[in-house]
Amino acid sequence: MKILVTGAKGFIGKNLIAELKNQKYTDIFEYDVDTKAELLDAYCKAADFVFHLAGVNRPKEQDEYMAGNFGFTSALLDTLKKHHNTCPVMISSSIQASLDNPYGQSKKAGEELMLEYAGQTGAKVLVYRFPNVFGKWCRPNYNSAVATFCHNVAHDLPIQVNDPGVVMRLVYIDNVVDELIGALSGKENRNEGFCEVPVVHTVTLGEIADRIRSFKESRKTLTVPDMADGFEKNLYSTYLSYLPENDFSYALKMNIDNRGSFTEFIKTPNRGQFSVNISRPHITKGNHWHHSKNEKFLVVSGAGVIRFRKIDSNEIIEYYVSGEKLEVVDIPPGYTHNIENLGDTDMVTLMWANESFDPDKPDTYYLEV
Repeated sequence: MKILVTGAKGFIGKNLIAELKNQKYTDIFEYDVDTKAELLDAYCKAADFVFHLAGVNRPKEQDEYMAGNFGFTSALLDTLKKHHNTCPVMISSSIQASLDNPYGQSKKAGEELMLEYAGQTGAKVLVYRFPNVFGKWCRPNYNSAVATFCHNVAHDLPIQVNDPGVVMRLVYIDNVVDELIGALSGKENRNEGFCEVPVVHTVTLGEIADRIRSFKESRKTLTVPDMADGFEKNLYSTYLSYLPENDFSYALKMNIDNRGSFTEFIKTPNRGQFSVNISRPHITKGNHWHHSKNEKFLVVSGAGVIRFRKIDSNEIIEYYVSGEKLEVVDIPPGYTHNIENLGDTDMVTLMWANESFDPDKPDTYYLEV
């Protein structure tokens, strides 16, 4: 299948083309403002499907709206008609097409031109009225509040929220791309004559700003967003894509003593805490028990033994562990336990606890195994 993508270097175009290539589409005609104009003729002659994503949304003069969103659409359709190419054509419109402003009027004009073209030629037309689209590679400080907030917060720049109560409808770029690729095989989603992305997030502007600010603070608190919340998961992915390239890493506080170190890595509100424990050779750590807290130990380097004893029993249970054979050992409540490094090198253990550590209620009681 030969696929023409106009606006190929734009936000949606870049993401769409990247995934088309991932899915082994090889005949992709990429057209943008700096493409030689004569190539449009060749592309329109050969195309089996057209993704018309090119448009104008922040011009210097208002009449550029109509020139970009209506004029180029007209040129594209005239070129297809010239070659009697009635392949399916998708157009990127906007929910603002229903509003009486210059941008909305130009988008509405492009829609009407497309529908008229379908009536004249019998070609399949897919009109997508996108709400706000967010995700990686969207240009900040341009026309996307999400991109601007992510970029500015990540770069320690101020953000301005004029009305935090404004309700926004957003779609995530990966959902947009999935929908468009589905449209290639006739699996587009339609609603009242228009095509749509089925997953839409409705959220206030103030909430978006608050969540993005919390992502920056999460490096200090070691918390991670709620990945069960689809919007928060996608927003966090978007935020990370705007990090400065010299700021991908952040240091953790290592609690170091003569036995080795213990470092908290990730804390979650409802999925527990992850830590890294390093034990020096022939050192024993632990010798405590919990009422309700439970843990999982995974030795990833070195060799040692984990010992258990039920607090009202003298019987000791032993599990020999090693980075040569990865296995998880559950630490149940009511058992005092320790871990001893039996080797001559440091032993590294990944530890998970079912709750983040609370110094006011540690649920940890010293007792020799």
